[in-house]
Amino acid sequence: MTPRKVLRELLQRDKLLVAPGCFDGLSARLVEEAGFEAAYLSGGAVARSMGIPDIGLVTMSEVIERASQVVSAVTIPVIADADTGYGNAVNLVRTVREYERVGVAAIHIEDQITPKRCGHLDGKEVVSLAEMKKKLEAALAARTDPDFCLIARTDSRAVHGLEDAIRRGKAFAKIGADVVFVEAPQSEAELAEIPRAISHVPLLVNVFKGGKTPMLPVERLQQMGYRIAIYPSETQRAAIYAMRQALNLLKREGTTEQMDEALTTFKERDKIVGLDEWQKIERQYMVAGDEKT
Repeated sequence: MTPRKVLRELLQRDKLLVAPGCFDGLSARLVEEAGFEAAYLSGGAVARSMGIPDIGLVTMSEVIERASQVVSAVTIPVIADADTGYGNAVNLVRTVREYERVGVAAIHIEDQITPKRCGHLDGKEVVSLAEMKKKLEAALAARTDPDFCLIARTDSRAVHGLEDAIRRGKAFAKIGADVVFVEAPQSEAELAEIPRAISHVPLLVNVFKGGKTPMLPVERLQQMGYRIAIYPSETQRAAIYAMRQALNLLKREGTTEQMDEALTTFKERDKIVGLDEWQKIERQYMVAGDEKT
């Protein structure tokens, strides 16, 4: 089956799909290697990997290029962050076409104004429900593969309150969104209320340390009724920590030998990115030096 069909089937289970965040081909391969059934291409993580904050500075073409790299690196479904669609309904149509073209299994689009900002930062603004409904209608009409999942996200909790966010989520489901994503509920009680109120469509929850939403165990989120949990920050936070450790040691000691046992080996590093497979192709198809003459 295609990754899109796989994702469709995963969403039919009474089980939470855990999708750790990735931001490039290497981190996506590590997600797959760890045994996860899907990967989440985090827009915030992509921005930070470029050395800039998640406040709408990254362009669609930059994220599409990264999405293409990630999809080609793994066999599991990739769920991608498409922000607001990078503009109005017309921009969103092109966004859907481009993400579909590069092979992602699903995207989530949100009702913030453009440019958006991280869903857990203060100062967010949202477009009207009427405008977002039209954008979602345009996105649904733009897709050519019915297995391509459209996840509708609302950031209204921080702007107009939980009741309005739930109202928007219900409206998105009615229009035909495959999954609904209510961003940044602010308590365990709010997390529990969302699945009770929006029970007829799969729900996505965003889980990371330091945001406005409390971190709950996977088992609890599953019991509440969520079907996808994205963990956008764990891989990048771990990478930042590890790189700092290595760099600080190199700066202080002039060598990283002291932590060598904790570092990935030369061979393991190449194994992760499939060097053996490429060398097999090389041996099969490349002409040896003495045969060129």
